[in-house]
Amino acid sequence: MDRLEGKIALITGGAAGIGWATARLFAREGAMVAIADIHREAAEKAAVAITEEGGRAIAIPCDVSRADECKAAVEHTIRHLGGLDILFNNAGIIRRATVVEITEEEWDRAMAVNVKGVFLMSRYAIIWMAEHGGGVIINTGSGWGLTGGGKAASYCASKGAVVNLTRAMAIDHGPQNIRVNCVCPGDISTGMLVEEARQLDVRPDHFMEEAAARPLGRVGAPEEAARAVLYLASDDSSFVTGTTLVVDGGGLAG
Repeated sequence: MDRLEGKIALITGGAAGIGWATARLFAREGAMVAIADIHREAAEKAAVAITEEGGRAIAIPCDVSRADECKAAVEHTIRHLGGLDILFNNAGIIRRATVVEITEEEWDRAMAVNVKGVFLMSRYAIIWMAEHGGGVIINTGSGWGLTGGGKAASYCASKGAVVNLTRAMAIDHGPQNIRVNCVCPGDISTGMLVEEARQLDVRPDHFMEEAAARPLGRVGAPEEAARAVLYLASDDSSFVTGTTLVVDGGGLAG
């Protein structure tokens, strides 16, 4: 349980779902964790929970669509934890709608959080990492960043952008010893999945049954996605960069 011993990690969207499961796992593996989230109280509660378990964590309120807040989050992490070795760009939102149904404002917000947020956080993290020997960046994509999905135009577009942005950053910053990879979860049992059911006006239990229609016959747990992120963050993947790791119970296999 020491694969991240002495490492410092910044996780966006770290107060819930995959972000929270990853923050907790990272701390158990020896990392100091900065939990950045737009929901201040949830981030503070998550940091306290990790501290009570014997880890070290801080909370940072942050809207990843704002450059000033992303810059401040990176600076706060470095100042209070002593550096930055791992950035997990996990914050994301979804709006289940076609291009006809979605409003321009909803489209812009999805792009601002899901794509611009990755760009901004990575920019400020890379500046530090490049000057201090390197680091690791993991971006949260989606199975729908690799294939299309119904009534999810902005989400598919934004996650497809994240997948290819990952490749571009891996090429640009590999010479600086910065590895950049993407984890692409399928349906994971989080609040976002429940929110999708609400947006589609479908009963959550029916939605979950449909989401389980994959070779493994179930939706995933946040901890299962977190373990994939841990692999990409640790030296276990020391020669892996520019890749996409699909964690979806076989959903894209057929």
